[in-house]
Amino acid sequence: MARKEDIIAALRLISTSKVGAKSFLNLVNDAGSIKKALDNVLANPKLENWSEEQALAEYEKAQKLGVKILLYSDDEYPKALINSGNYPPILYAKGNTDVLNMSRYVAIVGGRSASVNGRKIASRIAYDLSEEGVCIVSGMARGIDTAAHKGAMYSHKQNGPTIAVLGTGVDVVYPPENKPVYDEILQNGCIISEIPLSTQAIAANFPRRNRIVAALAEAVVVVEASINSGSLITAKFGAEMGKMLFAVPGTPGESRTGGANLLIKNGATLVESATDILPFLKGNKIISNKQKEQLKQKVLVFENNDVNYSEQKEQPDGLIGFLTVDGTDIDELIRITGKTPSVLAMEILELELEGVVERRAGNKIALINKS
Repeated sequence: MARKEDIIAALRLISTSKVGAKSFLNLVNDAGSIKKALDNVLANPKLENWSEEQALAEYEKAQKLGVKILLYSDDEYPKALINSGNYPPILYAKGNTDVLNMSRYVAIVGGRSASVNGRKIASRIAYDLSEEGVCIVSGMARGIDTAAHKGAMYSHKQNGPTIAVLGTGVDVVYPPENKPVYDEILQNGCIISEIPLSTQAIAANFPRRNRIVAALAEAVVVVEASINSGSLITAKFGAEMGKMLFAVPGTPGESRTGGANLLIKNGATLVESATDILPFLKGNKIISNKQKEQLKQKVLVFENNDVNYSEQKEQPDGLIGFLTVDGTDIDELIRITGKTPSVLAMEILELELEGVVERRAGNKIALINKS
């Protein structure tokens, strides 16, 4: 663990305007130490940063909450992040930090408005991989992320570890309904973030979270992601870092599986279970020639319009974001939106009057396909 004065200096340096992860490291390398790099920055009156009092308050707050502030030079800092070449110089960690340096990690990500079947698949893959000693990494979002964390935690006689990377401060539970999941993860796993304590959900911070998810893992698995899903940002980061990419196929034409299907078309390996993934992970038996050929397909080329960072949103635009042309059960909508039946009924009625949705047999609501 780094010294208190080094952590405070690092907090002040990373909070400096125009200083990001890469420039932080460049400044430190040029100066020879974090303290000297900070002194050089403080000599420029045009650059704003935290005062020593602000940094000290952040440090003491972390101590009080049981949060560790890890510098990239610490032994507890994830070596997988360092090896990826794309890592934050400071990481807030809460929970069991031993899991930050296990031998194998796989990220499982996907859509928030996932179907029951999609969540079951994600949970099963996470469970089976965890049973084989693979630590599951995800972003604790609704839907697939939550299912992946739960599957991992149910392994090893309900003591399985998992790592949640947040797009908020590690002391902020987002989405709020995931408080039980948050608490369960802390029992055996770890929650991490590069973002200062108490920072609430801001759309611009979630790609930063996705970068860490991809950097930690040796493989990224995408389940039920739409074309505009933030999961494709994670996949794009993974591709740029040379990670293996896997995707679970979905029904053609269904919006919430379009992103996963696009990845497969672009070269990601189609998978249906953990047994399709395990042979490719380090520490496993020699893979067959057929699997070697599959592995060569992991280098995906993303066109500029495949992933648009500016269009990514952590929450869909109201109820429409949870609907598909195939229809979604009303009880399922109540669960994933957290709305009361009466509020949901009024929103559905308004969308019906606008000609956006229609009711289907089996108590389902579907988007009207106007193509």
